[in-house]
Amino acid sequence: MNVTIVDYNSGNISSVINSFKEVAQNKVSIEVTSDLKKIKSSDKVVLPGQGSFKSCVDALKKINGLVETLNEFAINNKKPLLGICVGLQMFADIGYEETETKGLGWMSGKVSKIDNQNGKYKLPHIGWNQINIVKDSVIFKDIENNSHMYFVHSYELVPDDKNIISATTDYSSNIVCAVEKENIFGTQFHPEKSDKIGLKIIDNFINL
Repeated sequence: MNVTIVDYNSGNISSVINSFKEVAQNKVSIEVTSDLKKIKSSDKVVLPGQGSFKSCVDALKKINGLVETLNEFAINNKKPLLGICVGLQMFADIGYEETETKGLGWMSGKVSKIDNQNGKYKLPHIGWNQINIVKDSVIFKDIENNSHMYFVHSYELVPDDKNIISATTDYSSNIVCAVEKENIFGTQFHPEKSDKIGLKIIDNFINL
């Protein structure tokens, strides 16, 4: 089996690569590429994302055919895809970071700034926070509710369909921190920076 981590110049993804390789341990081939043919022929795809919603969408679009290839992979062929941080946010129809930007439109909803309640909550939200698992998701197999995950973000996904939410975290309000819709999974937290529990999530995705 091969898992492709999409490298579209969206910031430093070395920790994502290292964690997947650590979990895979030669049992699974991990490829890091923006080559469309390789992405199409993968069994699973990981879409990381660092920086702003707009910068990540722009970077995806800069690689000719990449958005279409991801659509084909996840929407038409229904193969497993995991979005991490801004990778998850881009599933939405629209994002409001920097300027109004269209997302991939895989999950209807928007990405808006966390309400920091007039400075009561620091932004970006950085550090460890408990997650509340709200539905039985395959990527949370053998993970206890209220486990701590590592976050770095100022914006949150607000999906129209609440049924896709698989976990939330409490920061200023109940923030969506994991989603699952058929073959598409996303985490707002960084599993690659969340110690053994994060590696277990990566393991669950690889073993789908």
